[in-house]
Amino acid sequence: MSLDIFWFLPTSGDARYLGKSNSGRPVSNEYLRQIAVAADTLGYDGILIPTGSGCLDPWVTAASLAPVTQKLKLLVAVRTANIQPTAAARMAATLDQATHGRLLINVVAGGDADELAADGIFIDHDARYDEAHEFLTIWRQLLAGDTVNYQGKYHQVKNAKNFFAPVQTPYPKIYFGGSSPAAHALAAEHVDAYLTWGEPPAAVAEKIADVRARAAKHQRTVRFGVRLHVIVRETNEEAWQAAEQLISHVDDDTIAKVQSKYASMDSVGQQRMAQLHGGRRDKLEVSPNLWAGVGLVRGGAGTALVGDPETVAARLKEYADLGVDSFVLSGYPHLEEAYRFAELVFPLLPGKAKSQEDQKIFTGGPFDASTLTTVNTPAQQQPEKEPA
Repeated sequence: MSLDIFWFLPTSGDARYLGKSNSGRPVSNEYLRQIAVAADTLGYDGILIPTGSGCLDPWVTAASLAPVTQKLKLLVAVRTANIQPTAAARMAATLDQATHGRLLINVVAGGDADELAADGIFIDHDARYDEAHEFLTIWRQLLAGDTVNYQGKYHQVKNAKNFFAPVQTPYPKIYFGGSSPAAHALAAEHVDAYLTWGEPPAAVAEKIADVRARAAKHQRTVRFGVRLHVIVRETNEEAWQAAEQLISHVDDDTIAKVQSKYASMDSVGQQRMAQLHGGRRDKLEVSPNLWAGVGLVRGGAGTALVGDPETVAARLKEYADLGVDSFVLSGYPHLEEAYRFAELVFPLLPGKAKSQEDQKIFTGGPFDASTLTTVNTPAQQQPEKEPA
């Protein structure tokens, strides 16, 4: 089975260390284009462009990447309560045309109540999923070419029509993540692919079973994916050293403040991430090679697969055995880690091509070692002759 491997676009900034401001890379469209072009060239299937008050606008960002990428699918995050479904339908159709069918939509219904309030959204946890249900009901019908009349609690339209059809029919595929029963209900009825943050495989299996059973009641099937960080190095020892280095500048006071903030949030997914480690540095490997250190100071996806290429590939295949066929990955810094993962792990994954030729040296110039020496494979090596 071929796996879809997506990368992540850090539209709120990037860094070599977590929690250390003077190691950061301020977000810029130039840097984001570097990451997107790298992901496209390396053979990633797509890139997630997140949303939030601390992120650059995902629609504008995606539009800026369309001319500089060729095959990369653009998974654009949409917070449904922030936009009318009619406007979102036109934007989706326009961007799908501009990318020749490379648009995907990542629906965001949950989040931090304080951040939502700053954006003028004052609805409680379960109501946010009710709003997203209304949004998607209208949005899907519009892009399918229907004239829509809808009277809901959060959205109302009269004789609404989308005049610009998307390339993909009936509409670009919908991705979505959420851990609460309300989120699972929404996924079962509306989305094409359900994403979970990187929890231990047994917990992911429970989520998959629940969403799959709910979807069956609607005579639907849903694909499944996992959102994870990755820290891959040539040896396991080097990978674990890199993991520890990533949080080496984070002090206990910062961890306590961040975890206190997360504890006040009504996001079930965020609560599950926090429960994996409990804010403790000595409890970070929550499953073999699944490290929760990122979640000490970062909201959202808080776990990383850590190890050498063979180990990381094996852990990904464990999720694949549960029914997962998509992974949305990231690593710090995002540009360098995109290269590491593609060069080291892609050759071990089904459906992914090797990123470079084996047994060839790439350094360039007339005195390049590859032009001066021949690297023999075992099949090419000849036995030495006996002395005369």
